[in-house]
Amino acid sequence: MKLVFTGNNILKGALIYASGDTIASLMLNEFSWHRVAGIMLIGATFYAFEIPNYFNWIEKRTKGTTGFSNSMHRTALAILYFNPLWIARHLFFIQLFSFRLSGISWDIFRIASLSFLVNIPISLLANYLIQNKIPLTWRFMASAIFSALMAIYYAVSKVLF
Repeated sequence: MKLVFTGNNILKGALIYASGDTIASLMLNEFSWHRVAGIMLIGATFYAFEIPNYFNWIEKRTKGTTGFSNSMHRTALAILYFNPLWIARHLFFIQLFSFRLSGISWDIFRIASLSFLVNIPISLLANYLIQNKIPLTWRFMASAIFSALMAIYYAVSKVLF
């Protein structure tokens, strides 16, 4: 499988992820330019590389099959990627780039797990639509927009949970 890491995805990852997190940080009165720059960096590197390649892998893995079972398989594979560990990593980055190192603890995983469990219905629907209704070339952007919205939720979940 050929790995992709395009300038277009780098730009989308930087801007979309940082936008969602910036909204969240403003809502929580936690805005900082360090955090914006850090989330832009993560969106432009980790996320812009990992997610499109994982979506390409899903496409290749499920190629040649159709129907409801295939749709659910694609959705399940997407959910497996955006699991509590992914959420915890994102929360870790928020703490790191906010220079709140005391907030980096195992509690991040507890918060991420609760966030994941609470948002399963929304996440299932969104990932179903992204994996089954959006063309592959647009999936990273659709996923990034959904993730930006979820970043707002994850940031707020830190307060809720």
